Amino acid sequence: MDIKVIGHYTGRFGELWEQSLTDLIKEGVQGVLADAQIDQSEIEAIFVANKAGGSFNEQRHLGALVSEQFTHFPPAMRVEGACASGGLAVAAASQALMSGLYKTVLVLGVEKMTDVNTGEASAILATAASREKEYGSTFPSLYALLANYHMVRYGTTREQLSSVVVKNHRHALTNPKAQFRKEFTIEQVNQSPLVASPLRLLDCSPISDGVAAVILSSKPSSRRTQILGFGQGQDTLALMDRQDLSQLRASTNAMQQALSRAHIKLTDIQAAEVHDCFSIAEILATEDLGFFPKGEAAAAIESGKTTIGGKVIINPSGGLKACGHPVGATGVKQVAFLSKLIEAGQFDCAAAHNVGGSGATAVVTILGEKRS
Repeated sequence: MDIKVIGHYTGRFGELWEQSLTDLIKEGVQGVLADAQIDQSEIEAIFVANKAGGSFNEQRHLGALVSEQFTHFPPAMRVEGACASGGLAVAAASQALMSGLYKTVLVLGVEKMTDVNTGEASAILATAASREKEYGSTFPSLYALLANYHMVRYGTTREQLSSVVVKNHRHALTNPKAQFRKEFTIEQVNQSPLVASPLRLLDCSPISDGVAAVILSSKPSSRRTQILGFGQGQDTLALMDRQDLSQLRASTNAMQQALSRAHIKLTDIQAAEVHDCFSIAEILATEDLGFFPKGEAAAAIESGKTTIGGKVIINPSGGLKACGHPVGATGVKQVAFLSKLIEAGQFDCAAAHNVGGSGATAVVTILGEKRS
């Protein structure tokens, strides 16, 4: 079955003090319906990606909040998988279409994170780690462990971590929806405040508000982009239970499933939005997804192999680092952004990679030009 992306919308990411959670939802619904140029009555079901509206905004039951934006109140459900919520919602919607239950559905990802202070936000985000085995940890500290391990095992350098940041901020300059449209130098990243050694402030994705939405359909359509394949991988919640700290096994498994379902080769993928919640996360992702062998991605990024003109363009949107990371919206934004680039003829095939926690959940969605 062909699953087409017949509408996509991404709102501006950032500290959106002037907008409430409901405002963002309304913006996403109206924006994606306008892009799809369909009547709202064609939406048969809604999948809402959100990590922690109950904690950030004291608002749970988000499926109902989105459904009430429609006069016919389509059935709606919230999908949660920490920071992988968006990718999971796209996968769930795809499965619903493949089952034949629906023909046209909405996937909306939203998060309003700035209604609480930084300390509260960090504590809410930390609930995606193991409360039993990692209580008191923050995600900067957990990813710092991964970074230190990678640096010791493969010789990854501070400058190579910084090169991820520099590249993604440069990419964000062409993305009007990005939270940070500002370039940085290697030296500026190296000298930014230390958060959890070796990770510095500019290695870390920001706290963001934002909404993104896509409309998926199995009906005939003239739109150019379709979902070729998707996959979901899992691993242990706690880092201490992992077999190998240099690999996020869930990412590898998700990519293998997606490639198998898409019936394509890895070399067919020209661009990827990967989950760079921290600079080390992009290095891990580009290795775990198979774009570079283990231990070689950092040098490849540093030498320009993941930017325009390189082997594969990684995070053309600026990634989580520069575009912003409203956690429930991120995975949907990846699909929406890549769909737009495919429609514009910039790529024939691209992949979205969305991770929850420190790698316990991973989703890969492969998008491509509609097949005849």
